[in-house]
Amino acid sequence: MAAMTSSTVEDYVKGIYMLQQDSPTGEATVVRLAALLGVTKGSVTAMVRKLREAGLAKAERYGGITLTPKGRRLALDMIRRHRLIEVFLVDTLGFDWSEVHEEAERLEHALSAKVIDRLDAFLNHPQIDPHGDPIPDARGKVEQGDVVPLAGLARGDRAVIARIADQDAGFLDFAARHGLRPGARVEVVDVAPEADSITVRAGRRAAVGLSLSAAGRVFIASESV
Repeated sequence: MAAMTSSTVEDYVKGIYMLQQDSPTGEATVVRLAALLGVTKGSVTAMVRKLREAGLAKAERYGGITLTPKGRRLALDMIRRHRLIEVFLVDTLGFDWSEVHEEAERLEHALSAKVIDRLDAFLNHPQIDPHGDPIPDARGKVEQGDVVPLAGLARGDRAVIARIADQDAGFLDFAARHGLRPGARVEVVDVAPEADSITVRAGRRAAVGLSLSAAGRVFIASESV
């Protein structure tokens, strides 16, 4: 562990956790982790070996990568830091939700646990970040909530947006312009699988078309359908 910077370890365990959450098998892979972190597959293989030695991750020779309980605790701590910082940047400093991800990526490694706890209290213990992602509490407990992708809805369905999983600044700008934010009530105007598109309307705004892949990164509260 001494040869690894703490920020590198933190980035890896957080990346593995996020990929596990998105994977139907509950595992991360070398290829997906390399793409997420912008590194080579060789770098991932070497780092995962060190994470195994540190008791933070498990990996089969030809299988997926999963976190140990110790690794999961570290990952949830980093996610809590990241999402609390995003709330602070948007709600207190007036940043746009499309520009806080990269700022939080840098700041999450620099703040002490004491500062993070004070920040949590200052913000009145928010449960979600500006994109609707749940914020783990100080014990690592996280309320995920039941969500389904917007892409799975049918024409005429109405629902409430719970989360925007796409962190691309361009997409977030697009979503904001058309009222597609967490808490917004939307109606599905049309679905055209043959054109890979879904048309939705948020409140009284004009209807807007999304590709089904983009709509797959917009999640709605399942109980609101």
